[in-house]
Amino acid sequence: MPITEQQAQLQLRQIFDAAVNSAMPGPAVLKHLPPKPKGRCIVIGAGKASAAMAAAIDQAWPEVELSGVVSTRYEHAVATQRIKIIEAGHPVPDQASEQAALEILAALRGLSANDLVIALISGGGSATMALPVDGITLADKQQLGKALLACGANIEEINSVRQHLSKVKGGALLAAAAPASVHSLLISDIPGDNPRSVASGPTFAPLTTSAEALAILRRHQIEIPDSVLKHLSKTRVRSTPQPPHHYEIIANPAQALYAAADKAKQLGYTPIILGDTIEGESAELGKIMAGMAASVKSMGQPVRMPAALISGGETTVTIGQQGAGRGGRNTEFLLSLAVALKGAAGIFALAGDSDGIDGTEDAAGAIITPSTLAQAKAAGLVPFDVLKQHDSYSLFKAIDALVITGPTLTNVNDVRVVLIVER
Repeated sequence: MPITEQQAQLQLRQIFDAAVNSAMPGPAVLKHLPPKPKGRCIVIGAGKASAAMAAAIDQAWPEVELSGVVSTRYEHAVATQRIKIIEAGHPVPDQASEQAALEILAALRGLSANDLVIALISGGGSATMALPVDGITLADKQQLGKALLACGANIEEINSVRQHLSKVKGGALLAAAAPASVHSLLISDIPGDNPRSVASGPTFAPLTTSAEALAILRRHQIEIPDSVLKHLSKTRVRSTPQPPHHYEIIANPAQALYAAADKAKQLGYTPIILGDTIEGESAELGKIMAGMAASVKSMGQPVRMPAALISGGETTVTIGQQGAGRGGRNTEFLLSLAVALKGAAGIFALAGDSDGIDGTEDAAGAIITPSTLAQAKAAGLVPFDVLKQHDSYSLFKAIDALVITGPTLTNVNDVRVVLIVER
């Protein structure tokens, strides 16, 4: 199936957009609303999708006595009438994150058994709602957060540590809501959809013990502040009230990948979903995916041509002593893929974060084509050197290959699509 680079780029965007659109918070929330309460409804939440989720409930239940507080990332707020939206820092919490946590806890005071708490939880909530335990400062948490993000720890390891240093994570909000019943609605960005890890599980039991959280920090050779070491060295068992709790995952990575596969099929490709739980180093995955694409191209196996290899999950980028330029896990994956493919004809790829923000940059990700390396060299860049410097964003910006969506207001993790169109 002959195809131009422009056609391939358009098709990749159509497939990516189909994945993102399948996880829009508003429609998802409306399909999973619980029965209306006898008393009040308090809406709380945290994460990149939480404001859009809150707006849907606010509009759907005009007759219910409803109020609440939700925290989201900067530039992710949505207008609501009765629910306060607080924008805060991400991926590192800030003072607004702390204020949001305090206001959410305040909203849960004085509830009765007739009241209902709806907790809206999505990826990014760990940073946008942060309240350190006594004896630990926000600066301590910021220092640890930056170190965990840079060392290559996976998301469950990061959230395990966060839970034991927080007054609002690891089930703390569930306990604070007693005696009201709690209904949690989750948009998962976690490989495997473990609800205890999404936004560090504010309405779920912790993932680990404090000793296991300490072991994670030591395994990754992270400098541990004295206050954190003292806190994690103490064995604690939380014995707090547990009100009635029901939860539903209303959107997840697998759903997005199936939507991408459906779109790819409509465009004439044979899709194969490689999985939604792929983790590991971004650059290493790029090499592996290059080998898979080359095998499909040369052998026509395991799928018929033209083919679309679709995957999700959350890779990591380990920053060494040399530091890093500008880049995210998706652009790093793509640059590694391009370097490994060496300009092979007929292979195109897009990788992007479904929330519209790859790491801390303004792009969801990027697109590579057989001419990517040549374009980079024409711009005076050496792709392999850029990859070692973790400066992939800068390269793709220089060749006008970034995927810019702006905040999508949802978050079901990364979507990677590799099109193989000819032998």
